[in-house]
Amino acid sequence: MDSQATASSAAEDGDASTPYDLLLSCPLGLSPSQVSADFDGSHDRIPHPDIDLENSITEIWNQRVHKNASLYNGTKFRYAGFITHKEGSESGKISWVSLRLGLTDYRTFVGTNLNPLWERFLVPSQEDTIRCQHTSSPLGNGAIVETSDNKILVLRRSNNVGEFPGHFVFPGGHPEPQEIGIACHQPGKSLRESEMLNKRVSEEMFDSIVREVIEEIGVPDSSLSNPLFIGVSRRKMNVRPTAFFFMTCTLQSDEIQKCYSSAQDGFESTQLHEVTLIELENLASKMPGCHQGGFALYKLMLEAGKDAR
Repeated sequence: MDSQATASSAAEDGDASTPYDLLLSCPLGLSPSQVSADFDGSHDRIPHPDIDLENSITEIWNQRVHKNASLYNGTKFRYAGFITHKEGSESGKISWVSLRLGLTDYRTFVGTNLNPLWERFLVPSQEDTIRCQHTSSPLGNGAIVETSDNKILVLRRSNNVGEFPGHFVFPGGHPEPQEIGIACHQPGKSLRESEMLNKRVSEEMFDSIVREVIEEIGVPDSSLSNPLFIGVSRRKMNVRPTAFFFMTCTLQSDEIQKCYSSAQDGFESTQLHEVTLIELENLASKMPGCHQGGFALYKLMLEAGKDAR
């Protein structure tokens, strides 16, 4: 069994010049049976001891709501690290991951990670979970989707979205606690109840990314392969974590464009691009840091595939 620090050191691909850190890389891809969840209140955010800084969460949220009354304070899963198991001491191949998840909400995300004073919420520590213990850190998700004509799907974000308007991104969003009936922690659960809840949470990690791709791109579920988990990237600015997945689509680029024209969440983006790997290299600098990290995870997956052949 390997701790977060051990797995992170092997996966770390971000340096001082990159806008992301790779917290976890699984280049061979993990299926749902290889990814579990440890969902528990012990993984929730710890309030900051500075009362004024803590009070700024409410102040910033109220300011944002005043400007945009449509903001919704939805519940999110909070990322709090992981545990891995590796096959053999020499290969270092990760065969199983358990994601440590708590609960947070959009209001706390806006007031901590997106706070102009966000760096003050960080604790000076080499231990990642301690460093970010006062931030909301909701776990986002993103998908690298390959088409049948070997293109990769990238969206241009609308100018009306809250984060990074106009930037290029992979399709994605968040796993949603409410999708599996979670509104808050329920203390006093039996071991069996906890195991069942963790199973539902881990399933939501995979179900949610398929849902996001269908809603944002408009392709039918039957055209998508089962997603593979390839790792976790974190944007250095605002310490924003995102889980990334890989999947293929049986449709060609022109067919996908037709689907996109009637996508349920098409309002979140202005354009769908189908790009080659070289074209994606050129677009990457126009992506948020966590999505640049997602691209780095994808390239590690491609390299691992070459090594395996």
